[in-house]
Amino acid sequence: MRQGAVGHVRLMEHRGRTLVEKRMTDASRHDTEVLALRALAETDLPVPELVEVRPGSILMTLMAGERLDSESADARLDGLRASAVLLRRLHELPPPVGLPGAPDDADIIRRYRDAGGPPLPLALPPAGDQVFCHGDWTDGNLLAVDGTITAVLDWEAAHLGDPLRELARAAWGASRKDPRSVDALVNGYGADPSLVRAWFPIHAAELWLWFAEAGPPAYLEQLTTELRDWPEA
Repeated sequence: MRQGAVGHVRLMEHRGRTLVEKRMTDASRHDTEVLALRALAETDLPVPELVEVRPGSILMTLMAGERLDSESADARLDGLRASAVLLRRLHELPPPVGLPGAPDDADIIRRYRDAGGPPLPLALPPAGDQVFCHGDWTDGNLLAVDGTITAVLDWEAAHLGDPLRELARAAWGASRKDPRSVDALVNGYGADPSLVRAWFPIHAAELWLWFAEAGPPAYLEQLTTELRDWPEA
């Protein structure tokens, strides 16, 4: 399956068209994705079109392209750079009324320290404007054809948040696969690298907590090893 999360998404025939059905058990995430896609329907961002919405299920158009995380390292890098332009465009759009708020970063820091995570230089960066955020801008949620981003998928984590926080989450996460990803995303977006990097420890803590609370133990062990080698400021 090239569009969406495996196990929750399937292709289906509907009135002579091949569409994508996405199922979610979390009603709030279902409603958030519908809200975001409806808000983006009249924009130039490449997102699926809603065809039918049912409780726990969304029927949407099948988008062209392959997942960016399936491409070669250099093609992935080019795709991330191109996606940063789209991310900035998203952040400039008026957010729809009713979007959830951003994650509580002070709570993330507290929970991380209480859980005994590896030492990190955790501090809250200055608060920025609250904008329309995707919530999970990763190479697994981007489709591409010949270097062009053809779809941005999986909007169930959309929220009102700080644009640099979102850019930093994308950059730090992508850098774990290829350190060049940071420059590709930050330069493509047109942001100050130092302001973006200030958010990296928050995202490292956030991911560590996710693995500690819900992820496979092997992933937690690997990430713990990585964070123990966090560079000193």
